Amino acid sequence: MIPLNSNEMLLVHGNSGTLAVVKVGKQRQFFVDTPEREIVLALEPEALLVASGFGTDERMVNGLRCVLYMIREVNSPLIVLPKNHPASARLKIVVSAGKRIVLNCDITPGTHPEQHLLCGMKEFNGAEILSVEGGVELKGLEWAKCEKLSF
Repeated sequence: MIPLNSNEMLLVHGNSGTLAVVKVGKQRQFFVDTPEREIVLALEPEALLVASGFGTDERMVNGLRCVLYMIREVNSPLIVLPKNHPASARLKIVVSAGKRIVLNCDITPGTHPEQHLLCGMKEFNGAEILSVEGGVELKGLEWAKCEKLSF
């Protein structure tokens, strides 16, 4: 278990991608906007927002922090693109929310409304990020370098 509180961001560094994890921090609702409808996602304080970035440089880390801030603090919606949308190929960061997030490299970025599923680089395929009280548990990421930053 890696301790994580609501004013911290956990970075998981891979060779070709980066994951960023924050706690929701307080009971709140998030909106998942799909081409067909809007879904209200009620999450508890210990739930997670996880962003997957397709890169490893400092710009990517700043982008991950920015996207998570916009969703958690500004209440921007989680947007789901329709299948075969041209923007999917240009997405550099995608986000999922919940108590358990599973990384999958075989899905199209930004097109899955299922919030337990997150597109990631091949090195993260099959890994899980689980919310536990006071922190997170990483499964299948034992090899990755982790660091915490202020959020």
